[in-house]
Amino acid sequence: MEQVAPGEHLSPFEAQRKIHELLAQETRFRIIQTILGHPEHLPSLAELAYYSQKSESAVLDQLRELEAHSLVTAYELSESRGKRDLPGTFYGLTDRGVGILEKYNYLRGLPMVQAVHENTIKTTKIRRHEGAPRPTLPDTVADALGIAEGTSPGTDHETELPAVFEKAIRELANQSKAE
Repeated sequence: MEQVAPGEHLSPFEAQRKIHELLAQETRFRIIQTILGHPEHLPSLAELAYYSQKSESAVLDQLRELEAHSLVTAYELSESRGKRDLPGTFYGLTDRGVGILEKYNYLRGLPMVQAVHENTIKTTKIRRHEGAPRPTLPDTVADALGIAEGTSPGTDHETELPAVFEKAIRELANQSKAE
């Protein structure tokens, strides 16, 4: 039986509070941020654990919670199954998940989380996972995340990542490399 997301049948203010409460839990928040920042919006479990700095079992527990509310789902790539060095299961947003994130303006920060993701230092394993073949997201999810056109949703001259943020991210990445 599918659970109804918090706030589904409540007043608009209470619904928003419940959704924010669900998404504000630290590990769930990091999962959503990792999915949004990932170049394909489909990270593997290892990538989710790496970026959230949590164990895979802790990430799986929170993925189950997000799946129970139909916000996130597992996407399988059968040809990667059984290959030792490549993941076969990836996690991404559902149509419903994208709809909720759009409704409550969580997608506005998409360029920023993508820039942070791009400039994060990655281990060899994480780079290998990031470069692994992936299944295709449903068109509605891909369109909402700007994959089809190669742009972020709502991107225009006012919402593009300001150059000052890009510079700050590069400086932080270079600083981390030097340490």
